[in-house]
Amino acid sequence: MRTKEPVRRKGPPGPRELAHHAAMGVAMGLGLALLLSVTDPSGIATLLGHGGRQAIAVFVAALALTFGTGAALSGALFIMAEER
Repeated sequence: MRTKEPVRRKGPPGPRELAHHAAMGVAMGLGLALLLSVTDPSGIATLLGHGGRQAIAVFVAALALTFGTGAALSGALFIMAEER
């Protein structure tokens, strides 16, 4: 009877897994931007409406990049902890 051995990776886990974490963070940031602009808590949609297309672009990009960066950094910590 064969014993189960831990699954070993073929090569470094770095860039590909970090890209997955960053993509998930960007998707979460885009979802939050959509939710905030549709539900209009605290008048965010009104503020974006008065700001025009540039304000919407800056708002969406800032949320997406913030969430993407945070997810990539936390993903890096998870990868380093998993290797130990």
